[in-house]
Amino acid sequence: MKKALLTFSVMLFMFCLGAQTSQAQLKRFSLGPFVEAGFPTGNFSNTHNTGYGIGIGADIKLVAGLTAVGSVSYMYFGGKSQTDALGNRYDIANAKVIPIRLGLRYNLISILYVKVEGGTANFTGDYNNGVGALVAPGVGIRLLGLDVEAKYEAWFKDNTHGFFGLKAGYNF
Repeated sequence: MKKALLTFSVMLFMFCLGAQTSQAQLKRFSLGPFVEAGFPTGNFSNTHNTGYGIGIGADIKLVAGLTAVGSVSYMYFGGKSQTDALGNRYDIANAKVIPIRLGLRYNLISILYVKVEGGTANFTGDYNNGVGALVAPGVGIRLLGLDVEAKYEAWFKDNTHGFFGLKAGYNF
């Protein structure tokens, strides 16, 4: 009886170890840093220069081809100098924003995906202080851990602050 119990325990342990190893190879969760550049459009381009950001993103595979994604980042858009009707020059305040995004990504083929995210844009500093909503559809390529994405992102607070963005990151 003791031999049978010992044999069963060893087999159960080996099975659990094998299942754990195969689960690690599936890699259902990843986390990694990214950098991004934003090119303002519309009225936002009249008041601000190209923006830059850094952040961290995570994703969890749900079902075949569908993944839940999330990220938090810091974006900075430098303000431009303007001239009023009387010829006086003034500076627009820099836009410092902390976007928090949640969304879904769908793989069209093994490396090509489409993604849509929504969330909040937390404006800090002197420019448009407060919280607004955001939406960010995009398309990208993910090869091994390298992730490159092109997107359009719009922040809604008082008026629309939109930009085309390029994002590059690595997921572990």
